[in-house]
Amino acid sequence: MKLEGLIAVRYLFAGLRRNAAARSRSVVTVISWISLIGLLVSTAALIVVLSVYNGIGDITKGLFGTFDPELVIVPSEGKTFHTSTLDLQNITAMKEVECVSEIVDETAWVTYGPDQSIVRLRGVDDNYRRISGLDTLLYDGTYLLSDVTPDLTPIHYLILGGEVYHSLGMRLLSTTPAAIHIPRRGTTSMGFSMDEAFAIAYAYPASYFFIQQDIDRQYAVTDIALVRQLMNYAPDEVTALAFKLKPGTNVAKVKKTINLTLSTHHFTLSVKDRYDQQPLYFKIFRTERLGIYLILSLIVLISTLSLVASLSLLIINKRDDIFTLQSLGLTRRRVRRAFRTEGILICTVAVVAGLLLGFIVCLLQQQFGIIRMGDGNFVVSAFPVSMRALDFLLTFLLVTAISALSVTLTVQRAKI
Repeated sequence: MKLEGLIAVRYLFAGLRRNAAARSRSVVTVISWISLIGLLVSTAALIVVLSVYNGIGDITKGLFGTFDPELVIVPSEGKTFHTSTLDLQNITAMKEVECVSEIVDETAWVTYGPDQSIVRLRGVDDNYRRISGLDTLLYDGTYLLSDVTPDLTPIHYLILGGEVYHSLGMRLLSTTPAAIHIPRRGTTSMGFSMDEAFAIAYAYPASYFFIQQDIDRQYAVTDIALVRQLMNYAPDEVTALAFKLKPGTNVAKVKKTINLTLSTHHFTLSVKDRYDQQPLYFKIFRTERLGIYLILSLIVLISTLSLVASLSLLIINKRDDIFTLQSLGLTRRRVRRAFRTEGILICTVAVVAGLLLGFIVCLLQQQFGIIRMGDGNFVVSAFPVSMRALDFLLTFLLVTAISALSVTLTVQRAKI
């Protein structure tokens, strides 16, 4: 170790090498350790906050993923398209594709007794269960879209968002169906009776779910044949084709491949992944994450003020040592380097210890769920945590850069 490094280590740990009873209460030593602890805590806090935010983000993205498939083909112009116009056989034959589901979305007016609600009616086929996993997220009831009576009369059912279900005052075992009204294509309500203005069908509540507030308060899922009947759509007419990909598949690569296939003959169709389907949410998520970095960076910057104070006091306190070192032949540059090494040593010890402390706190939260989310209706009982190597690297670089800059400016401006 160079002489400058030895001097820095001696100044940092000088107070610890003395006998505990006779140890002098050096203000400089105390402030140095306060600055170290301040940087340690702020570094650990940065890791913990980012990891919890990652965990919440992962859960929210997973909840959106229940209704937002990994990939969808949607019309970029117009509202619907016909699956018969696609080379669907070759697309579904791709090794990365597990299954495909047809979807028809439409806004509908649902009435149930005296209650009514405007909902986003989603008609789905049998494969939708595999694509979304909605059947595993039901709060009550069973996953049922349609059935037939003994005389082969079709019966339709609704799977509703929890808020829609309660706003309509529904009961799962009720023998009273809900009335679904959709405006007839090519008509307006002015001058027409209710039957002439709306296509009407009836469906019984089968179950309801709580996934995410935006979904719970607007969606109702039913059989795709019912929605096609109400909208007078052709048997192959859809508003979207949803894809479930095999585990480990590169979504971006499959999206590009399908886009290239469609661009040859279908300029009015586009492929969207989950980021494209919820652009506002993911934009807000990234913006909030950047805001967290900036706020916590400010906290780190404030923590370095104690480091600046400790270095300034150390330089003042060690005037005699500085004079002695210069008399022994050390240049001003090497003396400054010793104090700069002292500051960087404090920073490095604090950052490494802070990263370790943050890792331990996050690991304990992952394993034992120490911090609970309360007694409300939450998706998880404890705050979720998702640690990422990139967060540790960025935190290390951020705290080190801020501290090193503060140390360098302090030493340069000191009168040595």
